[in-house]
Amino acid sequence: MATVLESVIVPRCSSSRSTSYASSPSPSMVSSISTRSLPQVSGLKIQLQSLKHTLSSRNSTKVVRRGSGVVCEAQDTTTIEVPSVTDKTWDSLVLKADLPVLVEFWAPWCGPCRMMHPVIGELSKLYAGKLDCYKIDTDESPNTASQYGIRSIPTVMIFKAGEKKDAIIGAVPKTTLITSIDKFV
Repeated sequence: MATVLESVIVPRCSSSRSTSYASSPSPSMVSSISTRSLPQVSGLKIQLQSLKHTLSSRNSTKVVRRGSGVVCEAQDTTTIEVPSVTDKTWDSLVLKADLPVLVEFWAPWCGPCRMMHPVIGELSKLYAGKLDCYKIDTDESPNTASQYGIRSIPTVMIFKAGEKKDAIIGAVPKTTLITSIDKFV
């Protein structure tokens, strides 16, 4: 098990140009050495344990154990898969939809786009029955992306009655999307 040394011994600088380094600290130089164990990772939980060793003048070691605790607990990591729309299905799923439609324009190589997927999934669940949510890969459906002037991804657009009502460019917080959606639902 690896440990991290909390106190470091720095050699004393002398006025002469030659410096000598001690190969190991003597008890008179160091009265206390404190080490901390590296975190033990167990799933999404991290447990920290640390020990404090105190050296006395008789070289006996006294160990004091500090408590361990959970730093992070597992959260529900299941995401709702948002259905895809393509150039071929665009008219039937988006423009002729009875409900307002939210569409995320994205690409698989775009990191911010992948960060938005869970947010769009949450919105799909939150507005179920009031709003249809889709995603469109701009690499696989370039005609639709060109038709709506997509120059930056992720871009989220909201359509109602076949017309574009709003566009949100970039990875934005869920609250920003909710504010925009609430205008049209």
